[in-house]
Amino acid sequence: MSDSKINDVEAVEKLSSSIALIKKEISKVIIGQDQIINDLLVSLLSRGHCLLVGVPGLAKTLLIKTLAEVVDLKFSRIQFTPDLMPGDITGTEIIDEDPSSNQRKFRFIKGPVFANIILADEINRTPPKTQAALLEAMQEHKVTAAGVTHILDEPFFVLATQNPIEQEGTYPLPEAQLDRFMFNLWLDYPNFKEEIEIIKTTTSDYKPDLKKILDAEELISFQDLVKRVPVADNVIEFTVNFVGKTRPTNGTSEKFVKDWVNWGAGPRASQYLILAAKTKAVMEGRFTPSIDDVKSFFIPVLRHRIIPNFSAEADGIGSVEIISKLIHLS
Repeated sequence: MSDSKINDVEAVEKLSSSIALIKKEISKVIIGQDQIINDLLVSLLSRGHCLLVGVPGLAKTLLIKTLAEVVDLKFSRIQFTPDLMPGDITGTEIIDEDPSSNQRKFRFIKGPVFANIILADEINRTPPKTQAALLEAMQEHKVTAAGVTHILDEPFFVLATQNPIEQEGTYPLPEAQLDRFMFNLWLDYPNFKEEIEIIKTTTSDYKPDLKKILDAEELISFQDLVKRVPVADNVIEFTVNFVGKTRPTNGTSEKFVKDWVNWGAGPRASQYLILAAKTKAVMEGRFTPSIDDVKSFFIPVLRHRIIPNFSAEADGIGSVEIISKLIHLS
């Protein structure tokens, strides 16, 4: 076995043990939400971004802040409001005057997007122009101001939140913008036992002692490792075939897809499904993903990429029901 393969074997073992330690540290602060935490870590290691939908008070901010602390990354929270401007996110140029020479020159002041982990709180509360500024940074990993390009620090991970209750005065993200998010995660209420534990810890003087498990350099090396994970052709073919079945224009699509779907998922869905499966495999100490790994991410990857039509809405059918029917048939 070559040195590079031996190194990758060791790296997979190290990644798997590091993930277990990260989850252990996060559990000191966040009670329950194991699946959400796992999916966030998958997205982070895949160099993806997440859209997290949940009602207020479910510790979305605390979760992402705790994750940033455990992996020793710079954290930044942006509260999106209707009056937020693109420069408030990316940064702005100011005029500086040299006191000795009285000469003036422009200086760029970096905005909150210059961090490793960004919490974009209630992204649908700000106008499309400001949304686009963040989404461009997510895609390009850089910001351009006054013709000068500023490269964002790596790793760069955005978690955007939306409140599913209050929709008045909001600016829903267009489908093309939603497609930039790897996962669309829905945060549910804690169960009875979890809520009891939450109340006990948050109303006492409990202060968790969090250990830093990874740093930016180690995380980037793990992200590179995920890219190198081999995938069997039959796993890729299964993924592409399933995504193709979400498209009503596909000749092999089921009748209910043609009846209920306006637009199906594009190739980016297949890319993210394979990346997520690869990441899940190495997180669990395996060296290649299976079809079951792909299946476990159908809903978070496809939920926001399948656009139901009026007939589906009239029948009370959403994208998750359509995905579930396709999973049942696969």
